[in-house]
Amino acid sequence: MITSTSNNKVKRLVTLGNKAKARREEKVFIVEGIKMFMEAPLKWISEVYVSESFLDKRGLDKDGRAKSDSADELLIERLNYRGFEVVSDEVFSKISDTMTPQGILSVLKQPQYLLDNIIKESLKQDNALFIVLEDLQDPGNLGTILRAGEGAGISGVIMTKQTADIFNPKVIRSTMGSVYRVPFVIVDDIHESIRLLKESNISVYAAHLDESVDYDKADYTKPTAFLIGNEGNGLKRETADLASGYIKIPMLGQVESLNAAVATTVLMYEAARQRRKA
Repeated sequence: MITSTSNNKVKRLVTLGNKAKARREEKVFIVEGIKMFMEAPLKWISEVYVSESFLDKRGLDKDGRAKSDSADELLIERLNYRGFEVVSDEVFSKISDTMTPQGILSVLKQPQYLLDNIIKESLKQDNALFIVLEDLQDPGNLGTILRAGEGAGISGVIMTKQTADIFNPKVIRSTMGSVYRVPFVIVDDIHESIRLLKESNISVYAAHLDESVDYDKADYTKPTAFLIGNEGNGLKRETADLASGYIKIPMLGQVESLNAAVATTVLMYEAARQRRKA
């Protein structure tokens, strides 16, 4: 059992939680909590750490065996699939990124997706719906978009390298597990990606205030992508100019615009609504 916060493994876990560069170099990311552990694809899991109190509350001994009839057999099976390390509660508080740690933390391999493959698969199923993010900065917005996107049935998320790190623990928490199921790609050239979408006969709509039509007037029943810009500055002009059309969400009162995640959710669910009625 690891009991020292000076342990090299503990230092590495803290660094992986705090530093995007460290995550990129190792091609891993960290998830916390029982839900995120139980839903994680087994082939992604590389390391698991649990606290003493976690084992006790779950009715398990330090070897992952049941000490009581209430022990969760599926949890036992997953814990023993890769093996796990026990750490003291003090150490777990050190490696945890949450105010109230649940006592289980996993190191997962970063998934790799290819945009060409995602587009081809979505077109085969006739349900292509993409979100394209240019330099979105707020981790909570990014995580919420993935979570809402799964609910709306999107095909994937395309984002610039300047967008918030999708493997940031705050983003991961906000996805509530959708990061496991919604494909995403981080691209060097967003303009080239938009051109590829259009060449694949996917209509690309920019969320933009200038010369826009109300979002519920456009037709999203065919393959569609929505361009969403930075929270403060919106889409760059050269990016917006690549769109098939501009759309906006009309505002009442003195509200100028919606939070990026809220606006994206409105658009995704309008597309889902139209497709249900089509």
